[in-house]
Amino acid sequence: MVEVTLGSTEITVNKNGFGALPIQRIPKEEAVKLIRKAVAGGMNFIDTARSYSDSEEKLGEALEGIRDQVIIATKTPAQNAENFWKDLETSLSLLKTDHIDIYQFHNPAFCPKPGDGTGLYEAMLEAKAQGKIRHIGITNHRLAVAREAIESGLYETLQFPFCYLASKKDMEIVEMCKTAGMGFIAMKALSGGLITDSAAAYAFLARYDHVLPIWGIQRERELDEFLSYIQSPPEMTRERAALIEKDKKELSGNFCRGCGYCMPCPAGIEINNCARMSLMLRRAPSQAWLTKEWQEKMKLIENCLHCGRCTSKCPYGLDTPSLLARNYKDYKEVLAGNVSVQ
Repeated sequence: MVEVTLGSTEITVNKNGFGALPIQRIPKEEAVKLIRKAVAGGMNFIDTARSYSDSEEKLGEALEGIRDQVIIATKTPAQNAENFWKDLETSLSLLKTDHIDIYQFHNPAFCPKPGDGTGLYEAMLEAKAQGKIRHIGITNHRLAVAREAIESGLYETLQFPFCYLASKKDMEIVEMCKTAGMGFIAMKALSGGLITDSAAAYAFLARYDHVLPIWGIQRERELDEFLSYIQSPPEMTRERAALIEKDKKELSGNFCRGCGYCMPCPAGIEINNCARMSLMLRRAPSQAWLTKEWQEKMKLIENCLHCGRCTSKCPYGLDTPSLLARNYKDYKEVLAGNVSVQ
């Protein structure tokens, strides 16, 4: 069993975090069963958010009676102190707990600090003083905000995208956290589904002893896969290293990570999937993406308003309308049989 200590928090957990975003897509009964099985199997870190619809409610029911066996991290998207307190009290109530182990600002466009006029960081400090939260964290997709959060010394944990497709600048963020004694929680460890070999993903992250990956799980077979890594952690074999290098070459450059921060689209386009359709067609069985339903979703790209909203909200600085257009052109070629996929 491999464990990770999250920086100066002294929180030590299994190197398999349960990402609870996907459980909002399944019935409560299934979610409760899944979470209880995860905890029984050794997964003792659970990440959720106020923004994940009913995820906290499902967790609250699942963890009743076993709350003391897990570390709970949740998030607030609040932009002011009033909404901060509303979110915190709601999360505590739904999670059926009197404290949250790590409370995180959820992907803010800036780094909250004392005296910035929002009252957000002051609210965090007060919540900690009241014992309602134990540790202060922040999540982000923006390199500049992540770097500022580390350099500020105000945060105990950072949650940031990290996988074997990471750029050199992403790697720098990871190392900065280690130097600063700051816990690093890796989201998008499978790059939003683009990485299809979880064992290779785990083996890569195993090289970073201070990094805690969280895996988004909604199916029992997915859970079983990650639970098996607790007893038999995947190692970096020659074959896995070769696969990683192949993926890096195939996925180098600008591509959509599927984070969804560009949504909603005023034209109704499901940007976070449509803008990476070419990759999904080639990295997973293509038939699931060629259904009538998906053809209709891709056709909506024709209605793009070129309003720039998606581009302005993309944390990776992508030219999203152009990316959508290229993916749609490729999709039509695949449908016409001019381009072969698996």
